[in-house]
Amino acid sequence: MKLIEILKVAIAAIWAHKLRSALTLLGMIVGVTAFVTVVSLIQGFNVYIDEKIAGIGAKSFSVQRFNPFEDFKDTDTIAAAQRRNKELTMQDYDFIKERSALIAKLGAKARGTPSQIKRNDQVLDDVFVSGATANTADIENRNIDNGRFFTDTEADGAARVAYVGADIATKLFPAGNPIGGEIEIRGLPYRLIGVEAVKGTVFGIPQDNFIVIPLKTYELDFGPLVRQRSLYFTATSKTDETFNDAVEEARYLMRARRKLGPNEKDNFGIVTPDAITGLRDRIFGTVFIVAIAVPFIALVVGAIVIMNIMLVSVTERTKEIGLRKSLGARKMDILKQFLFEAVTLATIGGAVGVLLAWVVGKVVTATFFPTYLSIFAILGALAASGGMGIISGIVPAWKAARLDPIEALRADT
Repeated sequence: MKLIEILKVAIAAIWAHKLRSALTLLGMIVGVTAFVTVVSLIQGFNVYIDEKIAGIGAKSFSVQRFNPFEDFKDTDTIAAAQRRNKELTMQDYDFIKERSALIAKLGAKARGTPSQIKRNDQVLDDVFVSGATANTADIENRNIDNGRFFTDTEADGAARVAYVGADIATKLFPAGNPIGGEIEIRGLPYRLIGVEAVKGTVFGIPQDNFIVIPLKTYELDFGPLVRQRSLYFTATSKTDETFNDAVEEARYLMRARRKLGPNEKDNFGIVTPDAITGLRDRIFGTVFIVAIAVPFIALVVGAIVIMNIMLVSVTERTKEIGLRKSLGARKMDILKQFLFEAVTLATIGGAVGVLLAWVVGKVVTATFFPTYLSIFAILGALAASGGMGIISGIVPAWKAARLDPIEALRADT
């Protein structure tokens, strides 16, 4: 029997019992949908962390007062770090900038302060306003939708200019071009010069409700760059190959600046993309394994359902099997027939499951964060469902193939 003929017979048998086949497919559909959805969520989450939090694409790192991975382990390490680690200063910034050989760009930023923003009768409360040097736009690869970021001249002259998120521009300038418009930040006038492209949310937290002003302006209007307005540096290496060396150079220069001995612990922190993704893997690694294991169990349950139905099918079609054998069908032909039927059932369930997972992914992407359904996940799901079909079909197919044709023809079913 040719494979195409076997496939036609399998599809005909499935179509002859549409309701039973549909109910049989439910287990495989649920299992594949859950499996593919979880995989796409995990892949999307990892890409999301890399692009929006770790800044992998920019290949940048930051120098901060604390190392969040080492200093915030428990209350004791937090207390020790608060005693040991000093606030970063612009003198530290100048020291690194003047002496570094592997760092391409070094920028300084101050953490944001919630502030009231006004334009005419429009008032926005609790908008985070932060300060930065002009080169941070390049370091952070800011996607400017309209206007521009402030220049070195404006930053050095402490100009009152503002670069805002998309939500700020939309709310304060609902009609017309916001560039060149005047807004008030804490009662002081600022000229709006640039709007960032829409970034959406990170885990449901809006990312377009911010204002960045020149660092010197921020210090003059908001106060010293300490505590909640603490200073930190961002940097990039000259090449991707020297990235780790640039990180170590920054560490060496900070230790030299603070006159730390060989056995003294760093009294500052350096955060790299690898450190963030490493923390992510440690925290969520076990969760991801469990998250994949549960849908896999559902796949196994779906395979058991298919096996059960196929055993029932063999019993119901005993006379058909006997008739086929009496007409010259070999054991291998009968084996292939029922095996193909099981695999076809499982593969159809897998295809429907992938389609439903794609729909679920679209909903999650629109609501929370982007999912990533790769071609490997799709092929893997179809291969897994097909494999489950083979496993679940072997026993019923083997049982059918071993039936004695004479005894089968005498069956009452």
